[in-house]
Amino acid sequence: MESLKTVMRGVAVELVISRTYSLSMRMSLRYEPADPYVVRAVFFADTGEPAEWVLGRDLLADGLTGTAGCGDVRVWPGVARGDQAMYIVLGSPAGTALLEVPVRDVRTFLEDTEALVPRGTESGHIDWEPELANLFAKG
Repeated sequence: MESLKTVMRGVAVELVISRTYSLSMRMSLRYEPADPYVVRAVFFADTGEPAEWVLGRDLLADGLTGTAGCGDVRVWPGVARGDQAMYIVLGSPAGTALLEVPVRDVRTFLEDTEALVPRGTESGHIDWEPELANLFAKG
């Protein structure tokens, strides 16, 4: 299996607390062609440990133009903000976070991932042998 480079991008995001108050945070997006369906997002706040979420690459891409996701992760474009922002909601037993994210950063990141692994070709980048061995070992 060929080794392709990892795509990484740091993004300044806002954790929305209320209509009038938000906290600035950093988000690091990471995409590895060996795990082609997902994007790992790590959120850094001034307090506490970083929090990592695994997001579907298609979910992020679909959220640029419309509402996507259900359950723990939902994404949609910020209509009132024009083409400037998108929103990501992350829910867990500990609570829910609403993040305002610059569209241009997510779009550029996704374009870089698609240059490595075009959408629709992901399964061709998975090394299936270890995946199947792991699956049968658990069975």
